[in-house]
Amino acid sequence: MSVLLTGIGVARGIAIGKAHVLFHDVPEVTEYTLREDLVEPEVLRFSIALEKARVHLRSIRDHLPITTPADVTAFIDIHLLMLEDSSLSKKPVELIRAQRCNAEWALKQQRNSLVKIFESMDDPYLRTRKDDVDQVVNLVQRLLTGQSTPWEGGPDRLRGCIVVAEELSPADAVLFYHEGVVAVVSERGGPTSHTAILARSLDLPAVVGLRRARQFIREGETVVLDGRRGVVLVAPDQRSERHYQQRAEEERSRAADLFRLRDFPARTQDGRRIRLMANVELPEDIDELDEAGAEGVGLYRTEFLYMNRVEPPDEEEQYAIYRGLVHVMEGNPVTIRIFDLGADKPFAGTALGQITPNPALGLRGVRLCLRFPNLLLPQLRAILRASAFGPVRLAIPMVTRSSEVIQVIRLIEQGRHELRQKGIAFDEDLPIGGIVEVPAAALTVSSLARHLDFLSLGTNDLIQYTLAIDRIDDQVNYLYDPLHPAVLRLIYITLRSGARARIPVSMCGEMAGDSRYTRLLVGLGLQELSMHPSSLPEVKQVINGSEYGRIMKLARRVVYARDSEEVVTLMEQINAGL
Repeated sequence: MSVLLTGIGVARGIAIGKAHVLFHDVPEVTEYTLREDLVEPEVLRFSIALEKARVHLRSIRDHLPITTPADVTAFIDIHLLMLEDSSLSKKPVELIRAQRCNAEWALKQQRNSLVKIFESMDDPYLRTRKDDVDQVVNLVQRLLTGQSTPWEGGPDRLRGCIVVAEELSPADAVLFYHEGVVAVVSERGGPTSHTAILARSLDLPAVVGLRRARQFIREGETVVLDGRRGVVLVAPDQRSERHYQQRAEEERSRAADLFRLRDFPARTQDGRRIRLMANVELPEDIDELDEAGAEGVGLYRTEFLYMNRVEPPDEEEQYAIYRGLVHVMEGNPVTIRIFDLGADKPFAGTALGQITPNPALGLRGVRLCLRFPNLLLPQLRAILRASAFGPVRLAIPMVTRSSEVIQVIRLIEQGRHELRQKGIAFDEDLPIGGIVEVPAAALTVSSLARHLDFLSLGTNDLIQYTLAIDRIDDQVNYLYDPLHPAVLRLIYITLRSGARARIPVSMCGEMAGDSRYTRLLVGLGLQELSMHPSSLPEVKQVINGSEYGRIMKLARRVVYARDSEEVVTLMEQINAGL
């Protein structure tokens, strides 16, 4: 009998394959006391297991194809850093020696201590980092106890399979992908979970947040997965399977058609031009921009230069990266956001001090930048220097008041003064913008606009701050709703205020790259959208098949809808024909 299960679709595509149900059972650990003469050999056994774990993760990282997205390797690097951290590399050794206990028990005790610390944190994102601890500890425990690891098996043993797991570690996800797994089902997670990010990066259809999936799906059963709709069909009948096979073929054909749009502009049928830009995290992402047909970089997230390292990047390192990015874009604009550390992007070094109890509402974004001008000034000078080689825009994250913008502008002027004294060239008219991602900023845009040259809507944070919903928390992320009337009105207020101030407004959040919202956003007046490069062709196709005059009238009605039900009805009218 067929069973239909629903979760959260996070990576689009249709896949059909046999289920491989993965149980990440925690290795059984028992405690025993060592004779005095066996303590140091036990320390050595623990050290060997740690090194084997490092070798394993390095081997995965070093053998990744050059096309592997940078954020995938970043996950593995985080686990490698954890293996080097004294809390896992030294503390268990101290316990072995102090208690004369076996290595497995010492590691288990330390794992429990670390998890307790993470679980006591107020911030939901940081609480979920205990999953990284568990994944690293379980790897070492398996090596200590001689148990098989989830990825062991012959070559191509999983080719064509759909993996069903509680949650995949970064190492598992990469290995399974390169073994030919065609899709992933995860019991845990939301749109920004590890599994979701990895699946999107690897272009692997995925459904997450499907509770108790492993209770309903048996090893070897045929499974159909629709990553767009978040649907998993277990043991489909022949008719259903043929239907999804046809849809999968249509998806492949559609992807080929989308690629052919690369060299065409995004323009509505009645002539309204929309500029499509790309979000960039690391220099390695640049290769995707040309393939997608991006017209520039709408958001370069510089904070990733600061993460997973002890010391921050200096001015010369940043200048080389920014200049290289400007050079590659060949005259297309590059928007560089000053570092947006804090919250879910803590800096590994000591320069920024302790993480606050609730970092999402604490010292982050422009607040943190202004607290540490010794870190910000080198970045400002590097951005200014890069602006001599092509069109560069500087964006300020998480602004809430004019005084923050004024302080940043003063520091920029200080950087200009220092460069003039040294005779170093830069763009004297470098555009300075603010990212609207806090309701306070959206409601006071007219005040902020007096000091800025452009605005960008950062919808990821704007939505979660407006709705008081942490998008990373599994327990509430189902309430994360870009179409909530309050969110739509804040977006519209920002657009109208920008128009009155005669400064352009763009959007760089995830909402910009979701084709379900494209017509609405264009109808509201947005003429520049920035997104992950993989989303750009589909968004372009929607724009090219739209009539601005029609969707504009419907979009205004959506903004003033009384409730979510009316929004849904109007959205169906806007997207009619897609």
